[in-house]
Amino acid sequence: MELTSKQRAQLRAIANSIDTIVQIGKDGITENLVRQADSALQAREIIKCRVLDNSLLSAREACEELGRLTGSQPVQVIGTRFVLYRQQPDKSKRKIQLVKAEKRRTE
Repeated sequence: MELTSKQRAQLRAIANSIDTIVQIGKDGITENLVRQADSALQAREIIKCRVLDNSLLSAREACEELGRLTGSQPVQVIGTRFVLYRQQPDKSKRKIQLVKAEKRRTE
């Protein structure tokens, strides 16, 4: 599922009020860190991550890699922080209701 700009804006607004859960340090993205991020996404659907100064990865690289490994969508990357989103497959367990994706009109 590809996020629209309106959905991304909605998720950015939600991300402003949440705390950083995952921190990536000098070891980079380890198996344990992927498990931690995966369980946080399962519970919350949206997580904020931070890349520490001693990491060899940039925030964008870490966002892309962790997103790929957890099956989540990147929402934003600002400085050393980034936000990932993964929608719950079960509609009854979803915590975030995204705005509907509008179909483009062709004229």
